[in-house]
Amino acid sequence: MSHKRIPKRKIAFAGGGAAAVVTAAILLPQANASQDGSDASPAPAPKTLSAVSAGDLASRIAERLGPAFAGAYYDKDRQQVTVNVVGDDKDARAEAARAGAVVRSVKNSTAQLKSAATTLRQQATIPGTAWAVDPRTNQIQVTADRTVTGDKWDRIESTVRSLGADTARIKKSAGEFKTVAAGGDAIFGGGARCSLGFNVIDGNGAPGFLTAGHCGVAADEWSDAAGGAPVGTVQQATFPGDGDFAFVSYDDAATEAPSTVDTGDGQTVEITGAAEATVGQAVIRMGSTTGLNDGSVTGLDATVNYAEGTVTGLIQTDVCAEPGDSGGPLFTADGSAIGLTSGGSGDCTVGGETFFQPVTTALAAVGAQIGDGAAGNDGGGDAAGNDGGAAGNDGGAAGNDDGGAAGNAEGGGEVGNDGGAVGDDGGAAGDGDGAAGNDGGGGAPGHGEGTVGYGEGIVENG
Repeated sequence: MSHKRIPKRKIAFAGGGAAAVVTAAILLPQANASQDGSDASPAPAPKTLSAVSAGDLASRIAERLGPAFAGAYYDKDRQQVTVNVVGDDKDARAEAARAGAVVRSVKNSTAQLKSAATTLRQQATIPGTAWAVDPRTNQIQVTADRTVTGDKWDRIESTVRSLGADTARIKKSAGEFKTVAAGGDAIFGGGARCSLGFNVIDGNGAPGFLTAGHCGVAADEWSDAAGGAPVGTVQQATFPGDGDFAFVSYDDAATEAPSTVDTGDGQTVEITGAAEATVGQAVIRMGSTTGLNDGSVTGLDATVNYAEGTVTGLIQTDVCAEPGDSGGPLFTADGSAIGLTSGGSGDCTVGGETFFQPVTTALAAVGAQIGDGAAGNDGGGDAAGNDGGAAGNDGGAAGNDDGGAAGNAEGGGEVGNDGGAVGDDGGAAGDGDGAAGNDGGGGAPGHGEGTVGYGEGIVENG
């Protein structure tokens, strides 16, 4: 793994969909009323938004609606955000519609769904199970892998049934939940093989990188080559528990560590900042075993019961992963860092579920920043179709069931995305020159030849 700075350029991702240039996500003020008390203007048509700006808008609506807000999700085909409103609260529905969202009434409040998740944790914390909030169905989606049989299956099934069909549902996965162990570069430590996720800068301005927590607890020192000298030392690692992330500082403080993802064939995607995930959002995962794979966010605040213990606060997706992909980056076509590969079930032939550590949570926990420290887009000019200049979005947009994370700019809206989507034509990392572990050298830190997948080389993970 070379530590010299490499050119940063975005590439087109075939089949992933080009990142749309979007209009500003500005929460509209209360419409003026006529003298007779009626609304002077009808609600506007739903806004056309990027996933990041949709999450930003949803978080602002959540602040306005309070308990009436019951989550939101993104329709990537229509490029619209749908906001759930509890019951038939006409005022809340009208306000969300005026803000530019598609609005629908649902039964379960955010508090009710959180209570259901608490019940599951208390009564059905069984290895091989997972659950996450799905705002599209306004339910808790519970998944049990193939190891959950007999009394264990009866227990999880009865717990889900006790919550009610309107609150939770269960499905069976053909695979087995295991920790998946790149950017893409392979890193090696203590007999384990993992991947670097994103290069970051710590609070003192020193370079380091994020990877999976189950890698960070497996070894204290990590190298960029099998049997090579260490290049980084673990400073903080969390697994299991409230996440699956680790921060590794580069031993050489002069290491240049650009926040890019190596997508193969010498092509990279520049990461401009971190952002919160939004259900329905299109995302891309890089792993040196399976290369580039895309899919969508399917759930938030996921709890996964691995054999090693329970991990909470994860992102659930339908992006495939295989052994060799752990710790690797989940990101968007326009350069937002979303997650670090934790684990899942299935493979890239039959599909499955994969869970990711939110990057925003990891950064906050270790006191680091990625890119220029911004979340989402990195600012700039007017968005297409906007009447005026749009301010850069400097905060992670939240699509969480509880209304989203702080850090969104209250200012003048959202900038349009500036680039094409990431492309499939890059090939898998490790295919060509420049991937760590290859003879060619020259790969950017954070990207490379392989990853620890499903705990490759880590005890108890297969």
